[in-house]
Amino acid sequence: MARALRKSPATALARTVARLENASLTEITGLTAEQLCGMYRRMGLIREFEERSAALYRSGRIRGVTHTYQGQEAVAVGAVWPLNGDDYISSTHRGHAHVLAKGADEKHCMAELMGKVTGYCRGRGGSMHIADMSRGILGANGIVGGGIGLAAGSALASQMLGNGRVTVCFFGDGALNEGILHEVSNLASIWKLPCVFLCENNLYGMSGPVDEMLALGEDGFLGRPAAYGIPGAECDGMDVVDVFVGVKEAVDRARRGEGPGYVICHTYRFLGHHVGDPLTYRDKDEPALWRQLDPIPNYGRLLVEQALASSADLDTWSRESASAVEAAVEFAVGSPEPEVSTVLEGLFS
Repeated sequence: MARALRKSPATALARTVARLENASLTEITGLTAEQLCGMYRRMGLIREFEERSAALYRSGRIRGVTHTYQGQEAVAVGAVWPLNGDDYISSTHRGHAHVLAKGADEKHCMAELMGKVTGYCRGRGGSMHIADMSRGILGANGIVGGGIGLAAGSALASQMLGNGRVTVCFFGDGALNEGILHEVSNLASIWKLPCVFLCENNLYGMSGPVDEMLALGEDGFLGRPAAYGIPGAECDGMDVVDVFVGVKEAVDRARRGEGPGYVICHTYRFLGHHVGDPLTYRDKDEPALWRQLDPIPNYGRLLVEQALASSADLDTWSRESASAVEAAVEFAVGSPEPEVSTVLEGLFS
Protein backbone atom coordinates (compact mmCIF):
# COMPACT_ATOMS: atom_id res chain seq x y z
CA MET A 1 0.00 0.00 0.00
CA ALA A 2 1.29 3.45 -0.92
CA ARG A 3 2.69 5.69 1.78
CA ALA A 4 -0.18 8.18 1.39
CA LEU A 5 -2.83 5.50 1.75
CA ARG A 6 -1.49 4.52 5.14
CA LYS A 7 -2.62 7.94 6.34
CA SER A 8 -6.22 7.55 5.20
CA PRO A 9 -9.13 7.23 7.65
CA ALA A 10 -10.22 3.64 8.20
CA THR A 11 -13.81 4.17 7.10
CA ALA A 12 -15.94 7.06 5.89
CA LEU A 13 -17.32 9.25 8.69
CA ALA A 14 -15.89 6.89 11.31
CA ARG A 15 -15.57 9.55 14.02
CA THR A 16 -19.05 10.93 13.43
CA VAL A 17 -20.58 7.44 13.44
CA ALA A 18 -18.88 6.81 16.78
CA ARG A 19 -20.34 10.00 18.20
CA LEU A 20 -23.82 9.00 17.03
CA GLU A 21 -23.83 6.10 19.47
CA ASN A 22 -24.55 8.61 22.23
CA ALA A 23 -26.33 11.51 20.52
CA SER A 24 -28.10 12.60 17.35
CA LEU A 25 -26.47 14.65 14.63
CA THR A 26 -28.35 17.77 15.74
CA GLU A 27 -27.23 17.23 19.34
CA ILE A 28 -23.60 16.66 18.34
CA THR A 29 -23.38 19.82 16.27
CA GLY A 30 -26.00 22.11 17.80
CA LEU A 31 -27.21 22.74 14.24
CA THR A 32 -30.76 22.60 12.94
CA ALA A 33 -31.84 20.12 10.28
CA GLU A 34 -31.84 22.95 7.76
CA GLN A 35 -28.26 23.91 8.64
CA LEU A 36 -27.08 20.30 8.47
CA CYS A 37 -28.69 19.84 5.07
CA GLY A 38 -27.21 23.17 4.04
CA MET A 39 -23.72 21.71 4.50
CA TYR A 40 -24.57 18.95 2.05
CA ARG A 41 -26.01 21.40 -0.47
CA ARG A 42 -22.99 23.69 -0.25
CA MET A 43 -20.56 20.79 -0.73
CA GLY A 44 -22.56 19.71 -3.76
CA LEU A 45 -22.46 23.21 -5.24
CA ILE A 46 -18.70 23.38 -4.76
CA ARG A 47 -18.17 19.97 -6.39
CA GLU A 48 -20.28 20.98 -9.38
CA PHE A 49 -18.44 24.30 -9.68
CA GLU A 50 -15.06 22.59 -9.55
CA GLU A 51 -15.97 19.93 -12.10
CA ARG A 52 -17.24 22.56 -14.51
CA SER A 53 -14.21 24.79 -13.92
CA ALA A 54 -11.87 21.93 -14.82
CA ALA A 55 -13.82 21.23 -18.00
CA LEU A 56 -13.80 24.91 -18.99
CA TYR A 57 -10.07 25.09 -18.42
CA ARG A 58 -9.46 22.06 -20.63
CA SER A 59 -11.59 23.60 -23.37
CA GLY A 60 -9.63 26.86 -23.22
CA ARG A 61 -12.48 28.97 -21.82
CA ILE A 62 -10.55 29.61 -18.59
CA ARG A 63 -6.97 30.78 -18.98
CA GLY A 64 -4.16 30.48 -16.50
CA VAL A 65 -3.49 27.63 -14.07
CA THR A 66 -6.56 26.27 -12.27
CA HIS A 67 -6.28 24.31 -9.02
CA THR A 68 -9.47 22.41 -8.27
CA TYR A 69 -10.74 21.10 -4.94
CA GLN A 70 -12.61 17.83 -5.59
CA GLY A 71 -12.42 15.62 -2.50
CA GLN A 72 -11.71 18.38 0.01
CA GLU A 73 -15.20 19.92 0.15
CA ALA A 74 -15.82 18.79 3.73
CA VAL A 75 -12.94 20.96 4.94
CA ALA A 76 -14.13 24.19 3.35
CA VAL A 77 -17.75 23.77 4.43
CA GLY A 78 -17.07 22.29 7.85
CA ALA A 79 -14.62 25.11 8.64
CA VAL A 80 -16.86 27.95 7.50
CA TRP A 81 -20.12 26.70 9.03
CA PRO A 82 -19.15 27.71 12.63
CA LEU A 83 -18.46 31.29 11.48
CA ASN A 84 -20.71 34.32 11.59
CA GLY A 85 -21.40 36.26 8.42
CA ASP A 86 -19.03 39.06 9.45
CA ASP A 87 -16.13 36.78 10.41
CA TYR A 88 -13.15 36.59 8.07
CA ILE A 89 -11.31 33.98 6.05
CA SER A 90 -8.04 34.07 4.15
CA SER A 91 -7.55 31.53 1.43
CA THR A 92 -5.06 29.77 -0.88
CA HIS A 93 -4.37 29.13 -4.56
CA ARG A 94 -6.98 26.34 -4.25
CA GLY A 95 -9.57 28.82 -3.04
CA HIS A 96 -12.80 28.56 -5.06
CA ALA A 97 -14.34 26.29 -2.43
CA HIS A 98 -13.44 28.53 0.49
CA VAL A 99 -15.09 31.59 -1.02
CA LEU A 100 -18.17 29.64 -2.14
CA ALA A 101 -18.47 28.10 1.32
CA LYS A 102 -18.38 31.61 2.81
CA GLY A 103 -21.34 32.62 0.66
CA ALA A 104 -19.79 34.12 -2.47
CA ASP A 105 -22.03 34.14 -5.54
CA GLU A 106 -21.12 31.42 -8.03
CA LYS A 107 -21.95 33.70 -10.97
CA HIS A 108 -19.39 36.33 -10.02
CA CYS A 109 -16.87 33.61 -9.11
CA MET A 110 -17.20 32.00 -12.53
CA ALA A 111 -16.98 35.39 -14.22
CA GLU A 112 -13.74 36.04 -12.35
CA LEU A 113 -12.30 32.71 -13.49
CA MET A 114 -13.13 33.69 -17.07
CA GLY A 115 -11.55 37.13 -16.66
CA LYS A 116 -14.81 39.03 -17.11
CA VAL A 117 -15.61 42.49 -15.78
CA THR A 118 -18.53 41.08 -13.74
CA GLY A 119 -16.13 38.97 -11.66
CA TYR A 120 -15.43 39.76 -8.03
CA CYS A 121 -12.12 41.40 -8.97
CA ARG A 122 -13.39 42.70 -12.32
CA GLY A 123 -11.56 39.92 -14.12
CA ARG A 124 -8.14 40.94 -12.84
CA GLY A 125 -7.64 38.24 -10.21
CA GLY A 126 -8.64 35.06 -11.98
CA SER A 127 -8.77 31.65 -10.35
CA MET A 128 -6.24 32.31 -7.58
CA HIS A 129 -7.25 35.77 -6.36
CA ILE A 130 -10.98 35.93 -5.68
CA ALA A 131 -11.91 38.32 -2.85
CA ASP A 132 -15.13 39.78 -1.47
CA MET A 133 -14.61 42.06 1.50
CA SER A 134 -18.36 42.42 2.03
CA ARG A 135 -18.46 38.76 3.07
CA GLY A 136 -15.20 38.78 5.02
CA ILE A 137 -13.34 36.99 2.21
CA LEU A 138 -9.89 38.54 2.38
CA GLY A 139 -8.84 36.84 -0.81
CA ALA A 140 -7.45 33.70 -2.34
CA ASN A 141 -3.70 33.89 -2.83
CA GLY A 142 -1.29 32.51 -5.40
CA ILE A 143 1.64 32.59 -2.97
CA VAL A 144 2.06 29.55 -0.73
CA GLY A 145 1.23 30.81 2.75
CA GLY A 146 0.34 34.21 1.35
CA GLY A 147 -2.89 34.47 3.32
CA ILE A 148 -1.24 33.85 6.69
CA GLY A 149 -0.04 37.42 7.23
CA LEU A 150 -3.40 38.78 6.05
CA ALA A 151 -5.15 36.63 8.64
CA ALA A 152 -2.92 37.92 11.42
CA GLY A 153 -3.63 41.50 10.44
CA SER A 154 -7.34 40.82 10.27
CA ALA A 155 -7.35 39.15 13.68
CA LEU A 156 -5.33 41.99 15.20
CA ALA A 157 -7.78 44.53 13.79
CA SER A 158 -10.71 42.61 15.27
CA GLN A 159 -8.98 42.50 18.62
CA MET A 160 -8.22 46.22 18.62
CA LEU A 161 -11.76 47.10 17.53
CA GLY A 162 -13.29 44.71 20.03
CA ASN A 163 -15.84 43.55 17.45
CA GLY A 164 -15.72 39.86 18.42
CA ARG A 165 -14.86 38.68 14.91
CA VAL A 166 -12.69 35.64 14.24
CA THR A 167 -10.46 34.93 11.25
CA VAL A 168 -9.96 31.43 9.83
CA CYS A 169 -6.73 31.12 7.88
CA PHE A 170 -6.69 28.30 5.30
CA PHE A 171 -3.35 26.92 4.14
CA GLY A 172 -2.03 23.63 2.79
CA ASP A 173 0.51 21.19 4.16
CA GLY A 174 3.14 22.80 1.92
CA ALA A 175 2.80 26.05 3.87
CA LEU A 176 3.74 24.31 7.13
CA ASN A 177 7.35 24.93 6.15
CA GLU A 178 6.90 28.61 5.27
CA GLY A 179 8.67 31.04 7.55
CA ILE A 180 5.69 33.39 7.77
CA LEU A 181 3.60 30.69 9.47
CA HIS A 182 6.15 30.33 12.26
CA GLU A 183 6.47 34.09 12.70
CA VAL A 184 2.72 34.67 12.73
CA SER A 185 2.08 31.71 15.05
CA ASN A 186 4.50 33.16 17.57
CA LEU A 187 2.91 36.60 17.33
CA ALA A 188 -0.66 35.27 17.50
CA SER A 189 0.15 33.25 20.60
CA ILE A 190 1.79 36.16 22.42
CA TRP A 191 -1.02 38.57 21.57
CA LYS A 192 -3.81 35.98 21.86
CA LEU A 193 -5.19 36.90 18.47
CA PRO A 194 -8.66 35.61 17.52
CA CYS A 195 -7.38 33.46 14.66
CA VAL A 196 -7.78 29.80 13.68
CA PHE A 197 -4.95 28.34 11.61
CA LEU A 198 -6.51 25.64 9.44
CA CYS A 199 -4.15 23.30 7.61
CA GLU A 200 -5.55 21.21 4.76
CA ASN A 201 -3.18 18.25 4.61
CA ASN A 202 -4.04 16.65 1.29
CA LEU A 203 -0.90 14.50 1.47
CA TYR A 204 1.00 16.23 -1.34
CA GLY A 205 2.70 19.60 -1.75
CA MET A 206 2.55 19.79 -5.54
CA SER A 207 4.14 16.41 -6.37
CA GLY A 208 5.97 15.87 -3.08
CA PRO A 209 4.56 13.41 -0.51
CA VAL A 210 4.01 15.13 2.80
CA ASP A 211 6.06 12.66 4.82
CA GLU A 212 9.11 13.44 2.68
CA MET A 213 8.66 17.18 3.13
CA LEU A 214 7.83 17.62 6.83
CA ALA A 215 10.09 16.94 9.80
CA LEU A 216 7.67 15.89 12.53
CA GLY A 217 8.48 14.68 16.02
CA GLU A 218 6.65 12.27 18.32
CA ASP A 219 3.64 14.60 18.48
CA GLY A 220 3.27 14.62 14.70
CA PHE A 221 1.47 17.57 13.19
CA LEU A 222 0.37 18.83 16.60
CA GLY A 223 3.98 19.36 17.61
CA ARG A 224 4.00 22.48 15.45
CA PRO A 225 1.33 24.49 17.34
CA ALA A 226 2.49 23.04 20.66
CA ALA A 227 5.84 24.76 20.14
CA TYR A 228 4.03 28.10 20.37
CA GLY A 229 1.70 27.15 23.19
CA ILE A 230 -1.27 27.06 20.81
CA PRO A 231 -3.97 24.38 21.28
CA GLY A 232 -4.27 22.04 18.31
CA ALA A 233 -6.62 19.38 17.00
CA GLU A 234 -6.62 16.90 14.14
CA CYS A 235 -9.76 16.19 12.11
CA ASP A 236 -10.85 13.75 9.44
CA GLY A 237 -11.03 16.09 6.49
CA MET A 238 -13.32 13.69 4.62
CA ASP A 239 -15.95 14.09 7.38
CA VAL A 240 -17.72 17.46 7.35
CA VAL A 241 -19.12 16.93 10.84
CA ASP A 242 -15.73 16.15 12.34
CA VAL A 243 -14.27 19.27 10.74
CA PHE A 244 -17.19 21.37 12.00
CA VAL A 245 -16.81 20.11 15.57
CA GLY A 246 -13.05 20.68 15.61
CA VAL A 247 -13.16 24.14 14.06
CA LYS A 248 -16.12 25.27 16.15
CA GLU A 249 -14.21 24.54 19.34
CA ALA A 250 -11.27 26.63 18.11
CA VAL A 251 -13.52 29.44 16.85
CA ASP A 252 -15.45 29.62 20.12
CA ARG A 253 -12.22 29.73 22.10
CA ALA A 254 -10.83 32.52 19.92
CA ARG A 255 -14.07 34.48 20.18
CA ARG A 256 -13.87 34.28 23.98
CA GLY A 257 -10.51 36.01 23.83
CA GLU A 258 -8.50 32.88 24.68
CA GLY A 259 -6.21 33.14 21.68
CA PRO A 260 -5.54 31.22 18.48
CA GLY A 261 -5.96 27.56 17.64
CA TYR A 262 -4.67 25.12 15.06
CA VAL A 263 -6.84 22.58 13.25
CA ILE A 264 -5.13 20.02 11.01
CA CYS A 265 -7.58 18.44 8.55
CA HIS A 266 -6.34 15.28 6.84
CA THR A 267 -7.96 15.13 3.43
CA TYR A 268 -7.27 14.23 -0.21
CA ARG A 269 -7.49 15.95 -3.56
CA PHE A 270 -8.96 13.57 -6.10
CA LEU A 271 -7.28 15.32 -9.01
CA GLY A 272 -3.78 16.71 -9.42
CA HIS A 273 -2.10 19.79 -8.04
CA HIS A 274 -3.58 21.61 -11.02
CA VAL A 275 -5.83 20.56 -13.88
CA GLY A 276 -2.92 19.63 -16.17
CA ASP A 277 -1.02 17.59 -13.56
CA PRO A 278 -0.06 14.16 -15.04
CA LEU A 279 -0.10 12.55 -11.55
CA THR A 280 2.91 10.35 -12.27
CA TYR A 281 3.93 10.52 -8.62
CA ARG A 282 0.89 8.61 -7.29
CA ASP A 283 0.10 4.90 -7.34
CA LYS A 284 -2.53 4.46 -10.04
CA ASP A 285 -5.04 2.83 -7.67
CA GLU A 286 -4.69 5.45 -4.94
CA PRO A 287 -7.40 7.97 -6.03
CA ALA A 288 -10.02 5.22 -6.50
CA LEU A 289 -9.47 4.00 -2.94
CA TRP A 290 -9.80 7.52 -1.56
CA ARG A 291 -12.98 8.11 -3.55
CA GLN A 292 -14.61 5.53 -1.29
CA LEU A 293 -14.28 8.23 1.38
CA ASP A 294 -15.92 10.89 -0.79
CA PRO A 295 -17.40 13.34 1.76
CA ILE A 296 -20.50 14.24 -0.26
CA PRO A 297 -22.30 10.90 -0.87
CA ASN A 298 -21.20 9.56 2.50
CA TYR A 299 -22.61 12.57 4.34
CA GLY A 300 -25.75 12.39 2.22
CA ARG A 301 -26.36 8.82 3.33
CA LEU A 302 -25.88 9.92 6.93
CA LEU A 303 -28.54 12.62 6.53
CA VAL A 304 -30.97 10.01 5.20
CA GLU A 305 -30.16 7.60 8.04
CA GLN A 306 -30.78 10.38 10.55
CA ALA A 307 -34.14 11.17 8.88
CA LEU A 308 -32.95 14.70 8.16
CA ALA A 309 -33.36 14.31 4.40
CA SER A 310 -34.67 11.82 1.86
CA SER A 311 -33.02 10.30 -1.18
CA ALA A 312 -35.36 12.44 -3.28
CA ASP A 313 -34.04 15.54 -1.47
CA LEU A 314 -30.47 14.60 -2.34
CA ASP A 315 -31.40 14.16 -6.00
CA THR A 316 -33.22 17.50 -6.02
CA TRP A 317 -30.27 19.33 -4.46
CA SER A 318 -27.89 17.75 -6.96
CA ARG A 319 -30.01 19.03 -9.84
CA GLU A 320 -30.20 22.47 -8.23
CA SER A 321 -26.40 22.62 -7.97
CA ALA A 322 -26.03 21.67 -11.61
CA SER A 323 -28.56 24.31 -12.64
CA ALA A 324 -26.90 26.99 -10.51
CA VAL A 325 -23.48 26.31 -12.03
CA GLU A 326 -24.91 26.18 -15.54
CA ALA A 327 -26.50 29.59 -14.92
CA ALA A 328 -23.13 30.83 -13.61
CA VAL A 329 -21.40 29.71 -16.79
CA GLU A 330 -24.04 31.40 -18.96
CA PHE A 331 -23.66 34.59 -16.91
CA ALA A 332 -19.89 34.54 -17.27
CA VAL A 333 -19.92 33.76 -20.99
CA GLY A 334 -22.35 36.60 -21.57
CA SER A 335 -20.39 39.11 -19.53
CA PRO A 336 -18.08 41.65 -21.19
CA GLU A 337 -14.29 41.59 -21.15
CA PRO A 338 -12.59 44.43 -19.26
CA GLU A 339 -11.75 47.45 -21.42
CA VAL A 340 -8.09 47.72 -22.30
CA SER A 341 -8.19 51.35 -21.22
CA THR A 342 -8.80 50.26 -17.61
CA VAL A 343 -5.71 48.05 -17.38
CA LEU A 344 -3.94 50.35 -14.91
CA GLU A 345 -6.93 50.82 -12.61
CA GLY A 346 -6.20 49.44 -9.15
CA LEU A 347 -2.49 49.15 -9.91
CA PHE A 348 -0.40 50.73 -7.16
CA SER A 349 3.13 49.56 -7.86
